Amino acid sequence: MKVFLTGASGVMGRSSIAALHLAGHEVVGLARTPRSAELIAATGAETCLGDLYDLDALTAGMAGCDAVANLATRVPVGTRALRPGSLKAIDRIRLHGSKVVTDAARRAGVERIVQQSLSFMYADQDDDWIDEHSPVDVTHATEPVVVAEDNVKAIEAAGGTAVSLRFGLITGNDRNTAWLFRRAAAGRSIGLGAESSWMHVIHPDDVGSAVVHALTAPGGFYNVGAEPVQRRDYVDTIAMAAGRRGGHFLPGWILRLGGEKLEILTRSQRVSSQLFSDRTGWHPYHPKLTPDWFDDLV
Repeated sequence: MKVFLTGASGVMGRSSIAALHLAGHEVVGLARTPRSAELIAATGAETCLGDLYDLDALTAGMAGCDAVANLATRVPVGTRALRPGSLKAIDRIRLHGSKVVTDAARRAGVERIVQQSLSFMYADQDDDWIDEHSPVDVTHATEPVVVAEDNVKAIEAAGGTAVSLRFGLITGNDRNTAWLFRRAAAGRSIGLGAESSWMHVIHPDDVGSAVVHALTAPGGFYNVGAEPVQRRDYVDTIAMAAGRRGGHFLPGWILRLGGEKLEILTRSQRVSSQLFSDRTGWHPYHPKLTPDWFDDLV
């Protein structure tokens, strides 16, 4: 297949380009700047210079493509997430960018959209397992994620297929993990929420392989990630990889300061990815969080 990729120069995009090429697919990567175009071209992918909100440029770039993978994000790193308006850019990508991408795909005759989504939207379920039928908890922080999933479903009106991948927290060689790793190496606190609560995580490599499998998945939304991990184990694994005996948790007042932005990162979410595995045959290369996930950060 020929796949048009937004967010092509980011962590998820680079992982997806590598996995798509390995599976024998062609890739066209959207580049917002000449520098991004150079990075994308270096991977062997074709480039399309344009903006996520430029309907004409997107439509032209998608010409002849069989699928679109919308992986565009702009996640604030570290303490920048606490600043007023820190989510404005990423919210616009999800609320409006996903609609422009879908409109362009329909105009270009593309029949499948794969949308990057997040499992953070699920309500806190304590120790209970979460699957695709579990309740979601929509707040100002999670609403744009829900809207993006709904926007791409418009492709179905033209006979197409929409697949939303509800990824866990990307953990590995990415900017936010690198920030946590540096803090842990300095002996500073990195943990959020109750130590015994559950997290849903995914290695960057497994994002790309999931996008490949989504090209043949039935329409719908799917949880995608490694085995759930308790927060104490998550924090200690990062700390030990950074050369410390164990990790530390942030005080409650930090969580109150962060409001809804941090609340979604404290929900206990023991998420199962079994449905995606059953329907596509996908299995993570990194099924369980281990210190080697952080080898590239040492």
